[in-house]
Amino acid sequence: MRIELSDEQRMIRDLAREFAEKEVMPIAAQLDREGRFPHETVRRMGELGLMGIFIPDRHGGSGADTVSYVVALEEVARACASHAAVMSVNNSLVCDPLLKYGTEEQKERLLVPLASGKGLGCFALTEPQAGSDASNQNTTAVRDGNHYVLRGRKLFVTNGREAAVALVFAQTDRAKGHRGISAFLVEKGTPGFLVPKVEDKLGLRASDTAEFLFDECRVSEAHRLGKEGEGFKIAMATLDGGRIGIAAQAIGIAQGAYEASLNYAKERKSFDVPIAQHQMVQWMLADMATQIEAARLLVLRAATLKDRGEPYGVAAAMAKLYASEMAMRVTTDGIQVHGGYGYIKDYPMERFFRDAKITQIYEGTSQIQKLVIARHLLDLR
Repeated sequence: MRIELSDEQRMIRDLAREFAEKEVMPIAAQLDREGRFPHETVRRMGELGLMGIFIPDRHGGSGADTVSYVVALEEVARACASHAAVMSVNNSLVCDPLLKYGTEEQKERLLVPLASGKGLGCFALTEPQAGSDASNQNTTAVRDGNHYVLRGRKLFVTNGREAAVALVFAQTDRAKGHRGISAFLVEKGTPGFLVPKVEDKLGLRASDTAEFLFDECRVSEAHRLGKEGEGFKIAMATLDGGRIGIAAQAIGIAQGAYEASLNYAKERKSFDVPIAQHQMVQWMLADMATQIEAARLLVLRAATLKDRGEPYGVAAAMAKLYASEMAMRVTTDGIQVHGGYGYIKDYPMERFFRDAKITQIYEGTSQIQKLVIARHLLDLR
């Protein structure tokens, strides 16, 4: 595996870093306090090509690779995890499956604006009884001529309020179980497509998370993604790629927390010397840096496998598992380094801590990642 970045990958990383430091970092704390969606800077991410990085330019994207995507996403998450969540969902959970499974008409109508940042997408899989068990879909799509009628409810949809189109999964044939699930591209404004609630969350507070309700929502057959019954396969393949992005997001959060802790340790004095001179603090900083670097290598490996067209599902699960657990350890230790100041909102540590927690949960909990890895090791697929 090539560890060093190419010139193009470094250029994209540096572009994302400059944007994040100059335009996102100064407003991140205020956005978090207000729970306000960052419309202007999200549009700016689209203008810079960050909303469809690995989508070919003929479909509105940047035409780069997955490695470029993860190094750019890390830089954005280092400044603000909410921006990274918006970027990750649009790239990994909407643009990627549209590119792989969409018709040319769907790509032209939907992928082009999504990849260029002129519109946002979201991924609607989770239900009240379908979280880790994603096959337990109660939302239905009943065929009526050349349309489907959607009925049901979706929860925890990132970008849900702001998105122009949702990738929605529903049962088209309950008797077939997970082989009877299909995927649909449902555009906002479609009659019967309602957003009754936006969640008030612990972290990622500048990224909206919504509930969807489908009440006799008629969707044309032309809006189905892939063949009827392919929805579960599309969802699982999409989540494999999405987990690479969540791992990169976790690394960015941890990197921001580590840098804040390092700077604080150099400035804060205890017993007449900076606390960075105390061995116990040095060990905490050393552990942080080592764990971040290990997670980064796991993510680069998974992204490289994806770019090569090789199987990457297990590598993505390993990267997501380690990086998310690492982010919680690093942000917890970061608060400890800051002491009481780490617990108040005048410092960024408590925001890093709150934002890190979700990386252990969404797009497959840490427990689900262990299950994926173990099934591979024991050949239980």
